[in-house]
Amino acid sequence: MTRWEGIDEFVAVANAGGFTRGANLIGMSPTHVSRAVMALERRLDTQLFHRTTRTVRLTDAGRGFLERCERIVQERDEAFALVGQKGEPHGELRVTCSTAMGERFVAPILRRFAMQHPRLSLTIELTNRVIDMVAEDFDLAIRTGSTNDPRLVAVPVASRTLHTCAAPDYLSRRGRPDQIGALASHECIIGTAATWQFKIDGREFLYRPAGRFHCNSGHAVIEACIDGMGVCQLPDFYIFPFLKRGMVELVLEEVQAPDEPIWAVYPQRRHLLPKLQHAIEALKNELAAAMNRRN
Repeated sequence: MTRWEGIDEFVAVANAGGFTRGANLIGMSPTHVSRAVMALERRLDTQLFHRTTRTVRLTDAGRGFLERCERIVQERDEAFALVGQKGEPHGELRVTCSTAMGERFVAPILRRFAMQHPRLSLTIELTNRVIDMVAEDFDLAIRTGSTNDPRLVAVPVASRTLHTCAAPDYLSRRGRPDQIGALASHECIIGTAATWQFKIDGREFLYRPAGRFHCNSGHAVIEACIDGMGVCQLPDFYIFPFLKRGMVELVLEEVQAPDEPIWAVYPQRRHLLPKLQHAIEALKNELAAAMNRRN
C-alpha cells in the first residue's frame, strides 16, 4: 500500500456527495471505493466523513484534507496530461450548454473541433438545468449570468444582449411602454428568466414580469410575441431575425441592460488539459462571430 492509495476515491466521494456517485465518477465499484476510503481513514487515524443511511458529509478534518488532496490530484493529472498527450486533445470531452444556444451555436463549433482531432470523443448535453459539473463529471459548461461556484473557473468567450420587444399589432392595441413601471399594465410573456434586466442611471435594475403565458422555450416565447400576446425579453439571436422583417419592435431601448457575458466554465482541477484548452480557444475564436452572423 502506498501513501497515494485512497486519495482519488476520497476526492470523488467528497465531490459527488456519496459513495455510489463517487464510484461512478471514477469508474470503480462502490465496494472498492468504500474500502479504500476506510483504509485511508485508518492510516490517518481520522474520520473524514459523517455517514448515515441517507447522507455522506465531510467532517471538519475531511474538509481541510479535501482542499489539499484536490490540489495534489490536480497537479498530478496536469503533469500526466502535459507529458502524455503532448498537447494533442484526446479522450472524452463532456460539455453541457443551454438548449437553444447549444443547438444553434455551440454544438456546430464543437463538432467541427472534434472533427479536427480524431483522438477526441465528444458528448454534449443540452439542457436548461444548471448541472453540477463536479458531481456529474462534466469538463466544460457554456453559461451566462453570474458564476460564483468556487470549484469552477469561468473564462469569457462571447457576449449577448437582452432586448425587450413586442409585435406592432400589440403595440397599436395596448400602447408602447415608455418606462419600466409601465410594464405592469401590459401582458408580459415569461421565459426561463424570472426577472428581466434593465439599467437605470448606470445601475442594474431587475423587474419581475407578470403575465398569462409562461414557457421555458425561447422559440415559443418569441412566437407568442409575434402573435401579439404581449411583451417579452429575450437574447438577441431570438429577436433579430423577426426584427429585420418588421414582425417585432424594440421597446425600452433607453434602459436596455449592458451586454451579458457568455462563459466557458470548467472545474479547477482540469484547467491545463489540452482537450479543454483547445475547446475553449475554438469557442473564443468562433462563438461571437457565429452569433453576430445569425443576428
